[in-house]
Amino acid sequence: MSNEPSEYAEPSRRPDAAVAPEEAPVPDTGSDTPTVPTAGPPHPPAAASRRRPAGRWRPPGVRAWSLLLLVAAVAGLVPYAWLNATTVDQRTGAAEARHRPVAIVLGAGLRDDGTPTTLLARRLDIAARLYRAKLVDAVLVSGDNSVAAYNEPDAMRDYLAAAGVPRRKVAADYAGFSTWETCTRARRIFGVEAASVVTQNFHLPRAVALCSRAGIDTRGVGDSSYSVRTTATVYGYVREVPAAFPALYQALLRPDPQFLGPGEPDVREALAAPR
Repeated sequence: MSNEPSEYAEPSRRPDAAVAPEEAPVPDTGSDTPTVPTAGPPHPPAAASRRRPAGRWRPPGVRAWSLLLLVAAVAGLVPYAWLNATTVDQRTGAAEARHRPVAIVLGAGLRDDGTPTTLLARRLDIAARLYRAKLVDAVLVSGDNSVAAYNEPDAMRDYLAAAGVPRRKVAADYAGFSTWETCTRARRIFGVEAASVVTQNFHLPRAVALCSRAGIDTRGVGDSSYSVRTTATVYGYVREVPAAFPALYQALLRPDPQFLGPGEPDVREALAAPR
C-alpha cells in the first residue's frame, strides 16, 4: 500500500491547533466596495433598565408612612404628657384633700331646665363636702353667662345652697368661658392666691397646670366619673389630648382673658363671712 495521502482524505491537524472561526458570508451588493457587517446596539444592563429617571417623585412606602404616623402620634401626645407629668404631685381625691382657703369649681354645662349636668353636679358635691369638712372656707364658682338665658354661676350657687353651703360663702365669676380664663381671672380679678380646683379627673391635669401658671398655689381635687358617665368620661380623656395644645400656649404666654377689669371683692367677702 502506498504511503501517499489520498486526495479525498481530510488533512490531518495537531490536537492543539486552533480552528479559525468560520467567516460569515458577505452579501453581494453589486458594488465594488466591500461591505462590513455592523454590530447591533448594545443591550443595557438589567439594573440600569429598571432605574427610575432622575427627579421623578417616588411615593413613600408602607414602612415610611408607618414611621411618619408614629412620629406624629408621639408629637401629638407631648403636650398632654407634659400636663400630666408636671401636676402629678398636685392632684388628689376628695378623701386626701388638704386645707385651702378657696375651692374653685369650673362650669360643665346646664340641662335644658337650667340645673347642673351630672358632671357639674358631682364637682359641686365635692366642693360642698370640702366646705363641710372645713377643708375650704369659701367657694368660687366660675362659668358662662354670656347670654341672659344661660347662667351657669347662679345655677351652681343655687345647687351649693341646697347642699348646705351658705350663699354668703359662695362667690361667682360670670366670665369663666374657659379653664384658662377661670384661672387667670381668679388670680387677677378676685385675688385668689391659694385654692383647690375641683373638676373631673380627666380635666384635672390641665386645670391644675393652668391655675398654677396663673399664679395660684393650686391643688387639684378630682372626681372619678367613669362609673356614672362612662361615655362622657372616655370622651373627656380623648378631648384632653388636642386641648393640651392651646393649654401649652396659654401656660407659656399667659394671654389676657376675654374680659379683664378692676378687682372684685366677692372672694374676700366670702372668706370673711361667718360660717
